[in-house]
Amino acid sequence: MLRFYLSCLLAFTGGHMVNYTVILYLQEKVGSDWLSGVGFGLSFGSSLVFGWFAGVLCDRMAPARVIHGAQTLFLLCLAGLWWTDAGTTGQSRVAWTLFSAFLGGLAWSFVGPARLATLGQIAPADKLKPATIVFNLQVLLGFGLAPVVIGVVRSHFGWPAVFATGMGLFVASSLLLLGTRTHGSDRPRLGVAQEMREGFAAVGANPLLAQLIVAAIVAYAMTGPMQILLPKLAREVLGLSELQRGGYLGLMALTLIAGGVTALLLSKHLHHGAAIFVGTVTASLLFASLSHWSSAAASAAALGGMGLLGGMVISFVIAGIQGQAPDALRGRIMGIYSIISQVVPAASGVAAGALVRTTGVTSAIAMAGVGLAGVALLAALAMPQLRRMRA
Repeated sequence: MLRFYLSCLLAFTGGHMVNYTVILYLQEKVGSDWLSGVGFGLSFGSSLVFGWFAGVLCDRMAPARVIHGAQTLFLLCLAGLWWTDAGTTGQSRVAWTLFSAFLGGLAWSFVGPARLATLGQIAPADKLKPATIVFNLQVLLGFGLAPVVIGVVRSHFGWPAVFATGMGLFVASSLLLLGTRTHGSDRPRLGVAQEMREGFAAVGANPLLAQLIVAAIVAYAMTGPMQILLPKLAREVLGLSELQRGGYLGLMALTLIAGGVTALLLSKHLHHGAAIFVGTVTASLLFASLSHWSSAAASAAALGGMGLLGGMVISFVIAGIQGQAPDALRGRIMGIYSIISQVVPAASGVAAGALVRTTGVTSAIAMAGVGLAGVALLAALAMPQLRRMRA
């Protein structure tokens, strides 16, 4: 399990480096916040088309093989960005950067459900929920470490070194995964569309599972505005240097991990449903408060609180979904979750990129945070099974 977790950490750090690189590269080299939002949307939006098939594929064949294929796509994405930086200018640079972002999005479509399906096969059944929280810690840590790695490498060695570092992470991740034994289904195969419908039917037949899926949508809606607006806030409002911006955004690493660790340690004692709703509302309001602070210290404190709560919320949500998913449909159920974790940030990121063009960064942050808090409150009123969910 340790090798699998380390493989996850390296891969998710590399994957989030791809997302941040697309955003920062388009902001720096092209000077367009809107295009950075489009690039982020492509980094995740491909899942809306391909993610449904990915879940079926992870139930049909050994999911570890799917991981290797997805990470090869990430390597092609980073190679494309490297070539774009070295050999293109103007509109050609924009086009090739967006195409590389699409390749990264295609990889994200498969790697999420494949890793969760692999975990479902290699973790003992009675340890699956805590194992899923530990898995999610690697995802959160990768999300937090990515901007730190980019900031340090970029400031000392430039963009080519960033691309090379990301490629190295994926190669190491794939090597660690060698020898992990997983298997596909031996049941007769139906059509892809029919197998997809089986996954939706399983969600619809389980009210708690359906409400956990909705909770995931609400929680991930904050991710897009964070990734689009926080780098701009750090640069334009807080006036941080490149290294300081990396540290500011990297603060999410420590607090997201702390939130995940809190979820792991208190899993048997906290009321999971209440923690999900209260954590989502409070984190959204803390995000909105970032529009108020001009002090880097106060802003970092609010960001840290948001990360702590966000890490706990996502850990409880994903562990709940994993625990409710039937073994025979795990790839498809986790595929739905993975699509949400990719498409919702993409859509909210595009919206945030458009919003900041018309309102400015502080107003966009305030509107996004307050709006998400309101949505979370309405969701809490409408989902009684999730409100009652304990461990």
